[in-house]
Amino acid sequence: MIIKVLMLLVFFSVMIYIGLMCRKNSTDVSGFVLGGRAVGPWVTAFAYGTSYFSAVIFVGYAGQFGWKYGIAATWVGIGNALIGSLLAWAILGRRTRIMSQHLDSATMPQFFAARFGGRSLKIAASVITFIFLIPYTASLYNGLSRLFGMAFNIDYSICVIVMAVLTGIYVIAGGYMATAINDFIQGIIMLIGICAVVFSVLNSQGGFLAALDGLARISDESVSTTPGVFASFFGPDPLNLLGVVILTSLGTWGLPQMVQKFYAIKSEKSISKGTIVSTFFAFIVAGGCYFLGGFGRLFSDKIDIAADGFDSIVPTMLSGLPDFLIAVVVVLVLSASMSTLSSLVLTSSSTLTLDLLKGHVIKNMDEKKQLLIMRILIVVFVGISVVIAIVQYKQNVTFIAQLMGVSWGALAGAFLAPFFYGLYFKFITKAAVWVNFIFSTVVMLANMLIRPKFPQLLQSPINAGAFCMIAGLIIVPVISLFTKKPPKELVDSAFACYNKEVLVHQSTSLSDDSE
Repeated sequence: MIIKVLMLLVFFSVMIYIGLMCRKNSTDVSGFVLGGRAVGPWVTAFAYGTSYFSAVIFVGYAGQFGWKYGIAATWVGIGNALIGSLLAWAILGRRTRIMSQHLDSATMPQFFAARFGGRSLKIAASVITFIFLIPYTASLYNGLSRLFGMAFNIDYSICVIVMAVLTGIYVIAGGYMATAINDFIQGIIMLIGICAVVFSVLNSQGGFLAALDGLARISDESVSTTPGVFASFFGPDPLNLLGVVILTSLGTWGLPQMVQKFYAIKSEKSISKGTIVSTFFAFIVAGGCYFLGGFGRLFSDKIDIAADGFDSIVPTMLSGLPDFLIAVVVVLVLSASMSTLSSLVLTSSSTLTLDLLKGHVIKNMDEKKQLLIMRILIVVFVGISVVIAIVQYKQNVTFIAQLMGVSWGALAGAFLAPFFYGLYFKFITKAAVWVNFIFSTVVMLANMLIRPKFPQLLQSPINAGAFCMIAGLIIVPVISLFTKKPPKELVDSAFACYNKEVLVHQSTSLSDDSE
């Protein structure tokens, strides 16, 4: 217990110290929200990765999908690395940085307003962001409940409150820069921790080959009658596995808290290095989490899914580890959760302040007042998420994966296609963006409220979210062909940023010099 407490105290002390040290970088809106657009490749890449992977992944998704698909769940981690990291950086990174600075947009709703015209899109996007980031934020705490119950004899509510307060302190003090630097440290902890945990769990089962052989001998006729299916290449249900890969990988292209990392990139070299580092990070962390979860059925004699749910799988797998490794796991999951929480509350507060309150509710808002309101809203968002998390835990409302699936599906479904097409194509219309916003939010809300009425395949919020994303990529260009074309001046102005010459056109290379 002393080891666990000491590690937590050191971890929290470092986080707070960095937050206080970064106060000088948070004296204006650009510094507080984007770090002055001067964040280097390693810090940006780790900030992207740690915002991507949280306790939701480690405890919720890894346990649930590892149990359902066996070792084939590793494909989710591979998809996260190749689609969610590598392709996201390669396709969105440079163009996002160029156009967002050119349009003077610090948030995704601001981008939509500047790119497609009109305040209405900005307001709609900020409302969608606010509504669907809150349940995702609340879901981050759930993964901690069983781990803290396993490691400490203290009430879960206290753990949630302490984590939320400490995260709030360093985000309020240091803004994006404190969040990014802490993400870098937390990312290193996650890399080391997941490697140690995977090795230890497999070693407890006699090593990798013995564990794989044991997994191949397990059968569950309610899932599949094929022998050894849980140790097979694609598992017992490849179609639903594909839905998970799409939601968790392609979804990052439309999540405000992920895309915002590209706004802050410093230079062209940062993009190249960041792409490599981010992909490596995703391979190790996401691949390791799902790979570990794939062996969950080896512990089926200790797990009661009907009584305790899928969220109990990973904690049960870890319960037999030495005290030092359990302490590492606790710090690992705290790191994953706090990094994602800090990114979400910063995104929520900046979006609500800059896109909804400024100029609409509060007409005259100078920079000092904007910073004050953002800091107040961070406290509000953290408080709301804590209340939801505690109520949900006490009432046992839903699984982690369901809550995250609804949030990711609505946000990425609404934003992915308009954002992607807006960066690359001039013919996309404002009407098409509106149709996509409405379609995805209605589908995901309906999935949450009247799920049994959906077709069997789409009853899962995971598959419904993946469906919204894919549908959006079709809806936006098709609707654009049949609706009023955007003003030529607006489009030409937005795309003029790519024609600025550095050594070559900026569509090929990002200038190292800021405008």
